[in-house]
Amino acid sequence: MIQKFNDIMRSLEAGTYAPIYILCGEEPYYTDRVYSFIAENALDPMAREFDQQVLYGRDLPGFDISPVIGAARGFAMMGGRKVIIVREAQAIKKWDALEAYLSVIMPQTVLVICYNGKPDKRQGVWKKLTDHPQVVWLQSDKLRDYEVEKWINAYIADWNKGLYSISIDPRIAPLLADHLGTDLSAIVGALQKLIDGRPEGVNTIDAALVERNIGISKDYNIMELQAALIRGDVAKANRIAQYFGGSKDHPMIREIAPLYTFFSNLLMYHYMPVKAPAVVAKELGINPYFVRDYEAAAKRYPAGKVFLIIGYLRDTDARLKGINNPSAKDPDLWKELIFKIMH
Repeated sequence: MIQKFNDIMRSLEAGTYAPIYILCGEEPYYTDRVYSFIAENALDPMAREFDQQVLYGRDLPGFDISPVIGAARGFAMMGGRKVIIVREAQAIKKWDALEAYLSVIMPQTVLVICYNGKPDKRQGVWKKLTDHPQVVWLQSDKLRDYEVEKWINAYIADWNKGLYSISIDPRIAPLLADHLGTDLSAIVGALQKLIDGRPEGVNTIDAALVERNIGISKDYNIMELQAALIRGDVAKANRIAQYFGGSKDHPMIREIAPLYTFFSNLLMYHYMPVKAPAVVAKELGINPYFVRDYEAAAKRYPAGKVFLIIGYLRDTDARLKGINNPSAKDPDLWKELIFKIMH
């Protein structure tokens, strides 16, 4: 039965374990958390020595799951629960024994199958596992670029459910999203570094804290470039673009993506019949804090100009991928792009 991560964790923390877990997907953050919790908490330390096994798909003879199922059918040496964990299960080729095991599942065994990637749930054993009431299935997919900012804000909100009262400057979440990408483990590591690195009495994650702990400059980042474009600050926009062009940490193909999103949203803003901040925030899926940026940008860039800017960004993206661009490098492309946008 397919379940959400939070529901699975609530059951585990309450001491309720399912007979079989299928932990799969391309994003290991959630699957690793479930696997680690079971490995560390399903048995006490003494029982773990005798009744917990970790096996690897690549090491199974003939890449057959039969030895795993044989272990799962055995009784616990300490007389209680038994835990069998299979790592890298995507290497397994023969699953017949698992399919047979579904007919007579051992109630004292917790079988955890960690599969890197996405099994084909339409086929054979996988379809049966998906539908089986005693199987907990977690599929952890990669975040999309546009989902990262929302995820960061949700993580901080969840953190605040404890004894803390931490806020994040609205400008920081998109900045972190741009810099950190979609790897949840990297994002969580950075957020924890910011939370743990706060000076005493500081409860806001702001630009200064980010620069000190993560190394993202508060003056040279994509949000500052966007702000300079909105204000029409040609000198600052060129300074930031020049900095990006000479920095390996700011590949242009990554940095122009937020600009494309901003100007695409700006075009939508131009044609909204109702421009009340709450309506704009909802329609564009943005924090209400940023509505004022669209209000200011709309005054500087009329709809016709925004059409052209989106075209410039698409052309630049194509040239960065080698299309109609035999020699131009990032510094030259940045200089050209900023000029076209602002003139």
